[in-house]
Amino acid sequence: MAADEKVAELERVLGLLPHRYPFLMVDRILKLEKGRVATIKNVTFNEPYFNGHFPGHPVMPGVLIVEALAQSAAILALNETGADPSRLFMLTGLNKVRFRRRVLPGDQLEMEVKLLKFHRPLWRMHGVAKVDGELAAEAELSAMEVGEQVR
Repeated sequence: MAADEKVAELERVLGLLPHRYPFLMVDRILKLEKGRVATIKNVTFNEPYFNGHFPGHPVMPGVLIVEALAQSAAILALNETGADPSRLFMLTGLNKVRFRRRVLPGDQLEMEVKLLKFHRPLWRMHGVAKVDGELAAEAELSAMEVGEQVR
């Protein structure tokens, strides 16, 4: 991917999500289609949480892996409805959360989220996060679309 395309892709993500550094957990959208999104999070050593989780043995916190899946789910929900990107999707529940491998600095977290069911404003999706094709985490996510404006 050329540098101009990478900048355009980052602008696309920033246009959809209200999150910003250090809490933006999606770097690129690989595929966005009806009922499914594939995204990437590049995990770098300079992430602020690595200072304390864990000194000398950096591991991406599981809660942040789930947050990356939730942000990917929000991108999918916005695509499904054509909703105003200033609307918020608030995480309301997690089920069947499993962590299968550590995510370390230098890893590329590959996420895929599929729509299970929605009846606006309620959403249910299933997400998986992989590193090098190996399952790192999975979860069922529930969310609610809310009317608060963030931009």
